[in-house]
Amino acid sequence: MGAAEPVVEGENDGEEREAAEEEKKKDDAEGKDVEKGEMGFQEEAVRANPQEDFQVSMLQRLNPSNPLRIVINASTRAATPSPAQSQPRSTPTPQQSLTTLNSRKYTNRISLFLFLVHTVIAIGLVCFLLFKGIQGLLEAGETRRKEKRVLEYFLPQIEAASFLSISLAFLWQKAVRVWPGFMVHFILWSTFFMSLSAGILLICFQRPATDGVGVCFLAFAIGNGLYACWVSQRIKFCTKVLTESLKPVSKFPDLNHPTYWMLGIGFLWMSLWILAVIGALNFYFPPLVIIALGLSLAWTAEVMRNVANLTVSRVIALYYLRGMQSNTQFCFQRAMSRNLGSACLGSLFVPAIEAMRIVARALNLLEGEDEFMFSCAHCCLRVMESIFSYGNGWAFVQIAAYGKGFVKASQDTWELFGRQEMVAIVDSDMTSSLCFLTGVCSGSICVIVVAAWTASVYQNNTATVSLLAFFIGYLMTRIAMALPHACVSCYYVCYAENPESRLFDKTIPDRLNLIKSGRDVIAPTPRVPVPRRFNN
Repeated sequence: MGAAEPVVEGENDGEEREAAEEEKKKDDAEGKDVEKGEMGFQEEAVRANPQEDFQVSMLQRLNPSNPLRIVINASTRAATPSPAQSQPRSTPTPQQSLTTLNSRKYTNRISLFLFLVHTVIAIGLVCFLLFKGIQGLLEAGETRRKEKRVLEYFLPQIEAASFLSISLAFLWQKAVRVWPGFMVHFILWSTFFMSLSAGILLICFQRPATDGVGVCFLAFAIGNGLYACWVSQRIKFCTKVLTESLKPVSKFPDLNHPTYWMLGIGFLWMSLWILAVIGALNFYFPPLVIIALGLSLAWTAEVMRNVANLTVSRVIALYYLRGMQSNTQFCFQRAMSRNLGSACLGSLFVPAIEAMRIVARALNLLEGEDEFMFSCAHCCLRVMESIFSYGNGWAFVQIAAYGKGFVKASQDTWELFGRQEMVAIVDSDMTSSLCFLTGVCSGSICVIVVAAWTASVYQNNTATVSLLAFFIGYLMTRIAMALPHACVSCYYVCYAENPESRLFDKTIPDRLNLIKSGRDVIAPTPRVPVPRRFNN
C-alpha cells in the first residue's frame, strides 16, 4: 500500500470473521444452486456499526486471518486495495432462474372454458338425439320402419368396428413398445397394402358412393407408397431414436395406464355417439347434425390423446431433466386439470397446422418457370414457417414440464431447437407420420371388415358405414399412439434443453455431425428453386 500504514484497529476482528464466514456459506449455497441449474449472483455489503455510526465496505474475498481496518478521523473504512484490485468491478447481471416444475396456474383458460361449454352442449345433444331415436322406435309408421332397418343393418357393423378399433389400438401400442425397430417398416408398408385393399374392395361394389370412397383410398395408398420410398434414408435414424426414447418406459410400469383410461372413456363415448347418429336420422337436417357430431367427436378424441400425451411427457421429461421418478397418477391429474386448456387449444390447432405443412411441402415440390405457382408455393411456405413457430406438437413437453401456455411453449421449444441447430433433425422426424399412418391402417382394416359385412346384408349403407368405421378406427388408434409419440418428443426436447445429460447417448450428436459434414443425406422439407427471372 502507501509508505506508512495507519494504526490497525483489532476490536472488530471477531465481527469481520463472522462476516467472512457468512460470505463463505453464501458462496457454498450459490454452488449448490449452480448444480441445480438455478444460477444466481449475490452481493452484500456490511452495514455500519450502530454504536459508532460508520459504514464498512467489505471486499469480495476478504481474508479473515488479516482483516485490516484503518482508523482515520474516528471513522473506519476498508484498507486501500492494490492497483490490481482497484479496477472497477462490474456487477454481474442475475440470470433468470428456471421456470418452476410445479406451476399451479391453469393454462389457456379461454380454450378450457370453450371446451367445457362444447362438452356440455355435446352431452346435451347426444342425450336429445338418443331420446329422438327411442321416440322413433315407439312411434308407428315410416319412421319406425326406418329406425328398425338402421338398427338391424347399421348398428351391429359400427359397434363391431368399435370393438375392432380398440383391440387394434392395444395391439399397436404393445407392438411398438416391444418391437420398435420392426414396427417402423411394418407401419409404412402395412398401411400401404391395407389402404390399397380397402380402396379396391370398395370399387368392386360398383356403386357411385363406394367408388368415390374407394378412389380416395387408392390415392392415399399411392401417396403412402411414395412417402415410404422417399423416407427410406431416414428409417435407420428414426428406428434408433424410437428405440432409445422408449427405454425409460420400463422404469414406470403404470405409464401406459392413462392411455388405457382414455381408450376406455373414448370407447364408451363413441358407443353413445353411434346411437346419437342413429337418432339424428329422425331429426331435422340429418347430414348437418351428423357432421357437427363428427367434428365434436374429433376434437374430443384429440383432447383425450393430448391428455395422455401430457401425462407421459411430464413423467418422461422430469426423468430426463431432473432424474425424478414421478407419480403417474399425479401427472395424469395435472393434465386433466391445470394443463387441460393447453390440450384443448393444441387439439384444435396442431392438426390444422400439420395439414398446412403437408400442403406447403406438396406445393414446394413444384418446379418450373410458372410465376403464379412459384408465388403460391413461396407464400404458403412462409406462412407455414411463421405459424409453426407459434403452434407445434413439440410444445406439449414444455407444457407438461413447466406449465407454460401452448403458444409460449411452442415459441420456446422452436427457439431451443434453433439454438442447438436441431431444426433439420426435428423437421424430418417421422414419428408424427408413423402415428398418423397407424391410425389410417386401423381405419382401413375396419373398412375392409365392415364393408364386406354390410355389402352382404344391405349394400345401400356400405359407403356410409365404411366412412364411420374408418373414422372410429383412426381415432381410437391415435389415442393409443400417444405414448410412443410423447416419448420421442421428450427425447428431442429434453436433449435440446440439456445436451450434456448422461441419460442421452450419441444418437443426436452423431447425426448433427454427419449433417454438418455433408456425409449424411437428410431429406428436408422440399424448397422451390427460384426461377431465373426472379434473380434479375
